[in-house]
Amino acid sequence: MKKVLIITIIALAFVLNANAQSNWELGGRFGNDFALDMTIPLAKTPRLHGALNFDNNISMGAYFDWMFALEDGPSGFKLYPGVGPELYFNNGLDVAAAGDFGMEYSFDFPLTIGFDWRPHFMLTNKMKFNSNNWGLIARFRFGKGVKLVKAN
Repeated sequence: MKKVLIITIIALAFVLNANAQSNWELGGRFGNDFALDMTIPLAKTPRLHGALNFDNNISMGAYFDWMFALEDGPSGFKLYPGVGPELYFNNGLDVAAAGDFGMEYSFDFPLTIGFDWRPHFMLTNKMKFNSNNWGLIARFRFGKGVKLVKAN
């Protein structure tokens, strides 16, 4: 378990260093569990969304999110569907395929708040489906942030 945590921290440091000039975000997710939550933009709209969850188990998720703005909506408001793997480290290793669906608002100052839902289908451990993972997100934004607006 210590090795997984050390590898995760080292990988995170490399990613953060490589994207130091990008508009990445780091914060917390509060809901069914507590998670360290971060986003790394891959381009203007897709992003990598990672989470390190702490509850009865320790788990990690990495989601590829597509970002959308509402037509005539506020420029800081975004909707996103996403998909990715989740790894659970309770009794060995369990793997799940997960969705990541949410909305968030990026303020003019470096704060993003949001709400999301992360259902998953456990691929190991009796093939269970879990749909009760809801959470509120607050992340500090490093950089100006991406303002998505509908093109005319």
